Amino acid sequence: MGTFHQGKHALHGITVVVGTAGDELYVGRCDDVDERLVVLLDVAVHRPEDGEASAWLERAARFGVWPEHRRLAIDRQRVTSIRPLGEISP
Repeated sequence: MGTFHQGKHALHGITVVVGTAGDELYVGRCDDVDERLVVLLDVAVHRPEDGEASAWLERAARFGVWPEHRRLAIDRQRVTSIRPLGEISP
């Protein structure tokens, strides 16, 4: 799974959905995951005021996302899930 770079997480290079203990969802290309951080590239963020999360994820799976952040590091303690965006049916 993913590209094979020494020292990188198995999801490196894969577009993923990161769920958090807060209300935000993040979609971006996984750069690395370690015990402290999840680092994503070309990241879009879903906030509650953006509407229904499931509809937003379905659109992201079908059409991709418009990145709001070139690089974003998320505190691993806030992360509740990480999964490939490709697992979501558009």
